[in-house]
Amino acid sequence: MILKLSQLNPNESGVVTEIRGGRNLLNRLNALGIRPGKKITKISSVFSNGPVTILVDRAQIAVGHGMADKIMLSVDRN
Repeated sequence: MILKLSQLNPNESGVVTEIRGGRNLLNRLNALGIRPGKKITKISSVFSNGPVTILVDRAQIAVGHGMADKIMLSVDRN
């Protein structure tokens, strides 16, 4: 199942399949270690349009809600 990062529940993981954005967004996320094929875990998010905290390679990173909407993940929900 393909979901946006913002749609994941806390402590749910997925593998990045696509980043829907321009070159600047791709470069910024790549610098943070977020790229296709990478496994990331959502730690928390603020209810409305606040930041989304994720775990990438044992590092906690916060990304904006708009960015989280552009990161597509393959998630295995049973």
